[in-house]
Amino acid sequence: MNILDLPPTAPDLMTATARLLQAGFRTFAPEAWPTLAAATAEVEASLGGDRLSRILVSDTGAVVGWIAAIPQYQGHSWELHPLVVAAAYRGQGWGRSLVQDLEAHIAQRGGGTLYVASDDEVGLTSLAGVDLYPNPLAHLAQIQNPGGHPYGFYQRLGFALVGVIPDANGPGKPDIFLAKRVDPA
Repeated sequence: MNILDLPPTAPDLMTATARLLQAGFRTFAPEAWPTLAAATAEVEASLGGDRLSRILVSDTGAVVGWIAAIPQYQGHSWELHPLVVAAAYRGQGWGRSLVQDLEAHIAQRGGGTLYVASDDEVGLTSLAGVDLYPNPLAHLAQIQNPGGHPYGFYQRLGFALVGVIPDANGPGKPDIFLAKRVDPA
């Protein structure tokens, strides 16, 4: 397995990455990239500006993972957006490897914080289907993860829960924010 920059001059890798994105989010966030065209647009956007876009390629040349990040706050913080690993490769440490690789690249660019917004569109957490107002942070402090929401993965990598936007994706569909400090290069 190799982690490398997604080359903008390789349409076959870009299409494979878009297909991976669409398939990987179908269960957890079905409204995120419902079509191949939407997923392709996301992949293409990841190649613009100062963004980072890294793919995990198997020994056979297949794209089996993708991670991207957008610089925010003059590059002091970066938004991880998105991360996907093919179903057959999950639970083997490849997601962790992609995040660690991304952190190293962010540190080289002087970034100090990496954050991620992890939607709950399908009711995997105790925050879904609930009116989080008037005190969203009280609900966040008591969050439970009965459905195996990805926020648990991020916590295992050292991310801390830092916020929630109630109804971000419609009534009862919050966006959960996590962040971590990136070690300097």
